[in-house]
Amino acid sequence: MQHKIVVRYMDGRILKGTSVDFMPNKDLFHIVPLDAPPGKKPQEIHARELKAVFFVKDYDGNAQYKERKEFSPDERAAGRKIKVVFKDKELLVGTTQGYQPGRQGFFVFPADTQSNIERCYVVSTAVKEVTFL
Repeated sequence: MQHKIVVRYMDGRILKGTSVDFMPNKDLFHIVPLDAPPGKKPQEIHARELKAVFFVKDYDGNAQYKERKEFSPDERAAGRKIKVVFKDKELLVGTTQGYQPGRQGFFVFPADTQSNIERCYVVSTAVKEVTFL
């Protein structure tokens, strides 16, 4: 299955494109950049260089939309509620079913169901703090 992703590197770089071989337990996957000409060879991505991999609904999102950083009282959340603070101070609030300290990373599903982010693979080395809510 082809996924629309936005890759955010620890150094601030951003790469948008599609991937068919992302696996959370592997360090290496490939991405076809959004602006790549047809037939271009996919680019290798090493998870250890990343902050996070965002699986998105669309590449542009809505710059005017302010994502909720809290849970709506009328929505049921699947998984454990979690707050992630990245080393660059970005905040991600959502649910997880796979966080374990010491793992390479874990998925977070945003608390805001209207977010452009469907899910986010957080790379553990990019995290400053994790709190269960």
